[in-house]
Amino acid sequence: MGDAIKGKVALVTGANRGIGRAIVDSLLTNGAAKVYLAVRKPESAKEIEAQYGDKVVTLAADVADTASIQHLATQASDVDILVNNAGIMHITSPLSENSEESLMEQINVNVFGLMRVANAFSDILERNKGVLVQLNSIASVKTFGDIATYCASKAAAYSITQGLKDKWSDKGIRVLSVHPGPIGTEMGNSAGFEGAPEATVVSEAIITALNNGDFHTFPDPVAKQIEAAYQSFSDAIITSDISV
Repeated sequence: MGDAIKGKVALVTGANRGIGRAIVDSLLTNGAAKVYLAVRKPESAKEIEAQYGDKVVTLAADVADTASIQHLATQASDVDILVNNAGIMHITSPLSENSEESLMEQINVNVFGLMRVANAFSDILERNKGVLVQLNSIASVKTFGDIATYCASKAAAYSITQGLKDKWSDKGIRVLSVHPGPIGTEMGNSAGFEGAPEATVVSEAIITALNNGDFHTFPDPVAKQIEAAYQSFSDAIITSDISV
């Protein structure tokens, strides 16, 4: 197992709560030198700042705004590990009255947000031989009717993640696609996932996957059930050298 974290500089979008906060904790516990907390409201990171002092730097950023992310990149040009965790989920089926609006909003954050982050930091990651960690979901490979618009946005994000892996393969940039199932966060609880595993299950799986050089990680028990069925397809198609 490698040591992909020690001494590295990381940036986490949506770092102030839930899975993002757990990722910050795991990165620092495993030896990261500094973590940028990229959040929409800097005041929301005060507790993390009090805990870690000068090991964290809070930066205002909104993945839904291109200019904001471009400015973020100018402030964090030393990033080695870029974790795009920020995302939104609406409880919306394809038959909901607001389904079109819901899907567009989720695509703007969950898909275009990833593209904004990737484009803004591409040169930085190439220069630093860095890694992009993208928080996708089991919803990127399995659709659930009541959150179908969220699933569609995550499926699109997973496609973009695969595209980034392909385009960056000769630039020395690694990509990790993270696929949690139900997790006991504020977002998860709002979707009825009370009692689900804690966010540390995801953050520790990310550390392991980074050290192993993996492309996928399916962290929790529900996700691992899907991984077991998906693995052969992934090996034969997703991570193979098929070209068109």
